[in-house]
This record gives sequence, C-alpha cells and structure tokens, in this order.
Amino acid sequence: MAKTAPLPTTIVNVGYRSTNYWVVSAGASRLLVDLGWPGTMGVMRANLHRMGVPLSEIRYGLATHYHIDHAGLAQECKQAGVPLLVLAPQVDAIPLMKTWVKPADGYVEIGLHDNTIISLAQSRAFLERLGIAGEILATPGHSDDSVSLLLDDGSAFTGDLTHRALVTDGDAVVTAASWKLLADRGAKCIYPGHGPIHLIGEQTDLRLARQTQE
Repeated sequence: MAKTAPLPTTIVNVGYRSTNYWVVSAGASRLLVDLGWPGTMGVMRANLHRMGVPLSEIRYGLATHYHIDHAGLAQECKQAGVPLLVLAPQVDAIPLMKTWVKPADGYVEIGLHDNTIISLAQSRAFLERLGIAGEILATPGHSDDSVSLLLDDGSAFTGDLTHRALVTDGDAVVTAASWKLLADRGAKCIYPGHGPIHLIGEQTDLRLARQTQE
C-alpha cells in the first residue's frame, strides 16, 4: 500500500500587542506557537475566530520561552482544553513567570503537574504524531530557556532569539551558536516573536529588529 502523503503545513498569525502568535497547522491538527499576554484570553479567542482557527483544533500550545508576552495565557489555554507542551530545558523557567507580573495583569499561574514534558530529542517523533514534519531546538540567546520550532520546509519560529544585528558582547557567543544551529539544520524563513517574517540571511532594518527585544 502506498504511503499517504503528509498534509500541507499552513501558518497563520493570530498575534496582537506587537507580539506574533503563530498557528502551525497540518489539516485540522494545529500547534499554537507562543501563547498570549496575561489577561487577554478574549483577544486570543477573537483572533483565532477571525483567522478561522477553531480553538478545539489546537492540539498543543508551545511557548518559545517563558516571558509574559509569550506564555502569559498558558494556563488559561490549558483551562480551555489546549495542553501545554514543555521542553525539558524549560521546566525550571515556568515558576519564574509569576515574579514578573503584577496583580493588575490578570496572570493565571501555570500549573506544573499536568503539562506534557518532552526532551528535545523526542520532539521530532512527537510532532510527527501531530502531522507536522520538524523538530524543536534549544536556541538560547534571549533567555536560557528559549527554543525554536524548525519545520522541514525551512520555516523557523524563533520567539525572541536576539536578532544578529543587535547581538552584544555579553550574548554574542551563545546567540551566534543558536543561529548557526538553525542554519545548519536548514532554517530558511524566520517567523519571529516580534516584527516581520524574513529570510535567515536577510538584512533587516535595525528599527524593526529592535522589536524582537521587546
């Protein structure tokens, strides 16, 4: 019997407040990459609806790193039926989220007992079960817990990995290693946490690049 061809992967942006939130879909199997600001579940729901993405079809939510603009809605997404996918290097960063928010932010603390935790080495097989061809890589540079989703077609979701135009002496070695890893693994088109989509070797306006530091 002939092997069934994989479903084409589609990407839509449901972001707001200058932060991009990417829905990566293989048919009706969807992964939400980065998870919204605290207290904005209504906005997230509205944007998903506007882009034709049923919340019920999101199989997992993945935070590229645990800062409030990228993982602020993680627990509320879980409560809405979207499990949280956590990479092993990210586990210790989750409890720190509550130290960066104020009561007025409406942050709901992320539970630690019911997340789906996998190693980086397990990520390809895990994504394959969702119909998504790719892997998740450790890409520190903005934070120690930063990861990037790299699809086999070269699409890379890098969160706030420091743009190369803004690298400082303090993080130059670590950041350069992360970008090299992505390039060596076939990254071509960058879907950042802030700012426009761009090619990995493309010169980006410095003003736009600074948005990745927000």
